[in-house]
Amino acid sequence: MPVYLHAIERAVPETAYPQAVIRDILRAQPELDRLGQRLTTSIFNASAIDRRHSVVRDFLGGPQDGPALFYDPATGRMLKPGTGARNDFYTVHATELFVRAARRALEASPGLTAADISHVVTVSCTGFFAPGPDYAVVRALGLAPGVARFHVGFMGCYAAFPALKMAKAFCEADPAAVVLVVCAELCTIHMHSANDPDTLIANSVFADGAAAALVSARSPADGTPALRMDHFETTLTPPGVGEADMAWTVGDQGYDMVLSTYVPDIIESHIGEALAPLFARDPALLGAARGGVERWAIHPGGRSILDKVQGSLGLTDEQLRPSREVLRQYGNMSSATVLFILGELLKEAGGGERVCAMAFGPGLTVESGLLTKFPGLD
Repeated sequence: MPVYLHAIERAVPETAYPQAVIRDILRAQPELDRLGQRLTTSIFNASAIDRRHSVVRDFLGGPQDGPALFYDPATGRMLKPGTGARNDFYTVHATELFVRAARRALEASPGLTAADISHVVTVSCTGFFAPGPDYAVVRALGLAPGVARFHVGFMGCYAAFPALKMAKAFCEADPAAVVLVVCAELCTIHMHSANDPDTLIANSVFADGAAAALVSARSPADGTPALRMDHFETTLTPPGVGEADMAWTVGDQGYDMVLSTYVPDIIESHIGEALAPLFARDPALLGAARGGVERWAIHPGGRSILDKVQGSLGLTDEQLRPSREVLRQYGNMSSATVLFILGELLKEAGGGERVCAMAFGPGLTVESGLLTKFPGLD
């Protein structure tokens, strides 16, 4: 029974910072030594990111709604709120993004209403609260109180895939099911100043954003494009490879990201074997393999990761364009990012074209999926 991704909508904070603004603020922090200053400049300049959205308005330098929590414009110093204060900030601002993205996805789905939604799956790794975002979405959208709710937490950049797999399984078990999947991440609330290269890299790429999608086994409405969800696979790199190179832990001043410079090389070395189980699931791709897939949605963990994936898989510049454009305009929004790219491909791809989506996260874990553009507006 086919299951479809009917709508993918996004929501981002109003505030967007040019990459150079954050670069110069971080470079001026007194914690950074000369090497840290030089690395900050080179890492930011090579990021291939123009701007990033953030719920943090402190860096604007103008009048604020309340006391600054993250940055004092008068002194030019980064502040050091504890993890509890950051999480309180997350609770307020993440809720708004979850609800806004969810409402947009529902409004963009002809023939589906709030009364049709049977399941809600929310995703985030940048904060926690209870009752959680799943509850907030149900209340804000006026969904039935008996809607089944699930939250995928702290899985990192690949977490949209487990959520989509859950949604597909629910729809295969119950053809009447309609699943609302919402990813929202506030990565920038965990930014802090340090000389550590992992911190410098994280400061240069992560951003805030949300994306939502509706999944069901119902045939798409006439004239409405959709993506048929064909197959998904999860793969781990070999034992001892990458486990310490990508990680996400709770610290005293927010969450600490480990994103070593070795990650792009690890992905390059193992991307082919990670994709093999996915392509083996589809007889139509036997012999054609990667050449049988026209469209690609590669999670832009950073520019170097996209470069390595493109070279290893032999993809064209056009096939990497959607991923590079999302990186350039939005940065890395963790779990929400791949949905931004799939949203672009939902509009661009022609009927029948195959889409391969991939994301990477702690472990090192590789999640992948094959989808097919269902004829709509073509």
